[in-house]
Amino acid sequence: MDAVKSTAKEKMNKAVDSLEKEFGKLRTGRASTSLVEDMKVEHYGSVMPLGQMSTISTPDSRTITIQPYDRGAFAIIEKTLLKSNLGITPVNDGKIIRIGIPPLTEERRKELVKVARKYCEDAKVAVRNIRREANEALKKLEKDKAHSEDEIKRAQEEVQKLTDKFVSTLDQKTQIKEKEIMEI
Repeated sequence: MDAVKSTAKEKMNKAVDSLEKEFGKLRTGRASTSLVEDMKVEHYGSVMPLGQMSTISTPDSRTITIQPYDRGAFAIIEKTLLKSNLGITPVNDGKIIRIGIPPLTEERRKELVKVARKYCEDAKVAVRNIRREANEALKKLEKDKAHSEDEIKRAQEEVQKLTDKFVSTLDQKTQIKEKEIMEI
């Protein structure tokens, strides 16, 4: 029973981590390397994240700089950035690619809040699925007569409390991200 609960807790933590990673990719008014580092770039027949083929930094709060390790990658990286749905335009000076992060419009902020809420809802669904899996595992233990009905009931209540705690955490993180997005 303890193994089922600890596995559920571990998986729920991963769902929270996944949400935070998705939030990192959401564009706010500030420059962040996480906006572009996981972007997939096709170069020499293989696809790799931008962060593995270049140095990415933020010299100030409105600029991201990308310095590819291979000079031949400039054009491909530029095309990838232009195709992305970030609404950014790269500037290539031959040595470095600069991306100016323009301030967000009110309409775009509202769209991003909706995207953040969708990410949160997806994470909540994942947490609920983990709860369902844990409850099924506990019921199987009950069928196998490994534990009494009362013990299983108590364990299911603990799994439910754990689920409620993680759903609450996801909501809090989403509210923080929404404030960050709506901040001018």
